[in-house]
Amino acid sequence: MLSKGFGWRLFMSIVVIAGSAYLGNTQPRLGLDLRGGTQIVYEAQDTETVTVDSQVVQRTVEVLRRRVDAMGTVEPNIQASGDRRIIVELPDVSDPQEAIEVIGQTAQLTFHPVLDTVAQGEEAPEGGTVVDDEDGLPIVIGPARLTGEDVKDAIPLFETSGTISGVWVVQVNFQSEGEQKWADLTREAACESFGSPKRRIAILLDDQVITSPQVSTNVPCATGITGGTTIITGNFDEESAADLALLIQAGALPVPIEIVEQGTIGPTLGETAIAASIEAALIGAGLTLLYMIAYYRLLGVTAAISLIVYALLSAGVLLWFGATITLPGIAGFVLAVGMAVDANVLIYERMKEEHEAGATVRDAAFAGFKRAFTAIADSNITTLLAAILLFFFATGSVRGFGVTLTIGVAVSMFTALVFTRVLVDLFTRSDAISSRPGLLGLEVGRRFRDRLAETRPNLTGRTGMLIGATAAVMVLSLAGLFVRGTSFGVEFSGGLLLEYDVAQTVDVEEVRAAMADIGLPRAVVQTSGEGNLIIRTENLPQERQEEVDAKVAEVAGESERVRSQFVGPTIGAELRNKALVALAIALGVQLIYLAIRFRWTMGLAAVLAMAHDLAVLIGLFAWMGKTYDGVFLAALLTVIGYSVNDSVVIFDRIREQRKLRPEDPLPEVVNDSALQTIPRTINTGMGALFILFALWLLGGDTLGDFALALIIGTIAGTYSSILSASPIYL
Repeated sequence: MLSKGFGWRLFMSIVVIAGSAYLGNTQPRLGLDLRGGTQIVYEAQDTETVTVDSQVVQRTVEVLRRRVDAMGTVEPNIQASGDRRIIVELPDVSDPQEAIEVIGQTAQLTFHPVLDTVAQGEEAPEGGTVVDDEDGLPIVIGPARLTGEDVKDAIPLFETSGTISGVWVVQVNFQSEGEQKWADLTREAACESFGSPKRRIAILLDDQVITSPQVSTNVPCATGITGGTTIITGNFDEESAADLALLIQAGALPVPIEIVEQGTIGPTLGETAIAASIEAALIGAGLTLLYMIAYYRLLGVTAAISLIVYALLSAGVLLWFGATITLPGIAGFVLAVGMAVDANVLIYERMKEEHEAGATVRDAAFAGFKRAFTAIADSNITTLLAAILLFFFATGSVRGFGVTLTIGVAVSMFTALVFTRVLVDLFTRSDAISSRPGLLGLEVGRRFRDRLAETRPNLTGRTGMLIGATAAVMVLSLAGLFVRGTSFGVEFSGGLLLEYDVAQTVDVEEVRAAMADIGLPRAVVQTSGEGNLIIRTENLPQERQEEVDAKVAEVAGESERVRSQFVGPTIGAELRNKALVALAIALGVQLIYLAIRFRWTMGLAAVLAMAHDLAVLIGLFAWMGKTYDGVFLAALLTVIGYSVNDSVVIFDRIREQRKLRPEDPLPEVVNDSALQTIPRTINTGMGALFILFALWLLGGDTLGDFALALIIGTIAGTYSSILSASPIYL
């Protein structure tokens, strides 16, 4: 019965909730939009061999982005500014000086044979270079045999065995070609007598020797060190070993960079916008919980409690991971509360079916959890696979989305399958409750389900027509890209940075409203240091810039524009390409998983239905003249993450019905399965839409387009799972 395993579920729930409550006391790291952060402006310097141009600056931007990502600073702003400068904005960084020391190093890593030792001041023989080793003694090194390009990755380790036990080291793993070069270099050194300078190998970072050890006597002369791995020692502590590994991993800057400005910047959002958005999110979440209680009665109460616990657990885990909290992230988090309704709805609808089939309340509860498990597991695992792959293969905000989504899915499964089950078990133990199925909401919706069972509308009977309609909707939607064109935000296309010296304290909200008055509603406005105001917007002709000047003077009083220059995109080519590769891999893995768990035709149908949802979203935004920016990217990723879920639930029911009715025609089985899952599809969509409409209507300009994009994606996904995925599968 349901009470089997009740003890360990109750214990797990208490432990996890207590742990999250403890973690919830951690100070959150807030993003640039909520708290601001540190701004560092670098200028790229020419060298004897490299002259700075736009390509050099862009490569420098990408290396800096990898370094900042490796530091764990999620969702920074990094963009080229003018011909030589690069702006780095780090949200809520506790030690700006440490960040400067790490991200600003050139980090040219090289491996050299040691040719000899020389006296202080003595010149190097021909073909060699004199440098000081880690002890300050001069040695002669030959040309570099390996560089940072030969390195695959680097990992800080605390050595616990061997002759260097008890110290921090950096393990370097070489690429395939680098593996052979390392073996050749160490083989030559191993053939020299022990104690000879030529048995040493010097490892340099930015022309400074980190370490120059001898090759061990255990290394054979004939082969050298194979396996493609080496250890760098150098009196490291944990922090310096991690910093060196980060620099090696992220790669070398193509040119040196110098700091020309450093200071603090204010949040891009005013307190009014933040308060309005949070209020809208809470109202939407409250409406979702009320809807669940109204429809599922006492079971809805358990769902409401579970969703509150889900929110607390997710927040605790996010804080534990040190994730950066941004306003779209908060909205996505609250939206995930609505999406977490899905698992509860699956369970409760199954309970209703079992009860209508004649099972007692306790038996129906047990069967509801048991029969809903595969649908919950499969739908969540497909999303989890995509999220994990985004974390490993993408960078920047896309990687941060992968972290948030992974946590959300994992916590959702725990609350639905463990905590909710504890609550349902406790409620149904009471005879007063278990003898009154109406109190549990098991009677709600019966008339609608009976009506569907009697009429059995043929949703999938005209497969060709439905597929044609799906294709037509996609074509009409995407036609907007050609008819209306596309408008990319500053994050993707770059734009104009205007900086003003203002005489008085400026209300960011007033400036943003003033920008909207002159047709620039998406302008990013923030304070910088003492008495400076920064506005980032699309490229503007001179007369439009003067219009902005006049508006700033109107709001801020006496002001002077001190800078006007083009800034590059914050979402550069490398981040965009990595995101596309990550998405392609994620879709491929989802296909493989669905092919294994179901059939390859079902997997392909689910992915094609998702393509329909994305086409509708992208196309309608073009028709409406909306901007594709970082907020839209967050919405697009959310739709991708959850789009497959609806299709998987229907395919799970098809698989189950096919086993029970092997002789029935497949179209009939598919149609009945789609009809049986309609209540679940509607209720899940309603749970999300309450939150989304609240964000759209009350959340202000910042989240308006974000919520609108998700409303479109949710509606498209709701009908496409039935009217697109099922016919495509057939």
